[in-house]
Amino acid sequence: MEFIAINKDELTWHIAGRVDDIPEDGGACALIDGRQIAIFNFARRGEWYATDNECPHRQQMALGRGMIGSQGDEPKVACPFHKRTFSLKTGQCLNDDAYQINTYPIKVDAGLVYIGL
Repeated sequence: MEFIAINKDELTWHIAGRVDDIPEDGGACALIDGRQIAIFNFARRGEWYATDNECPHRQQMALGRGMIGSQGDEPKVACPFHKRTFSLKTGQCLNDDAYQINTYPIKVDAGLVYIGL
């Protein structure tokens, strides 16, 4: 895996794949620095998001296959197994306060998708 070091005090941007690797209005998963990261191309909104791939409800690596949508103005992903929904911005579970996932900075440049860790 390639990465670009910015500064020790800042993020390290890792190449997660090509834009074409992530389906429009869907998600995919990339293994970055030993972590499974779910990447979402929310084309309807013109936005990209990155979160943990693991749903904390049952510890299943499934969020990259979840359905994305909106709850009001809040972009969200629903776990494909038990329908827990998580904010793509904050990681907070929107239908069960007991759960939260990590979110990660994401950027798209020259046809490549980068995740900041």
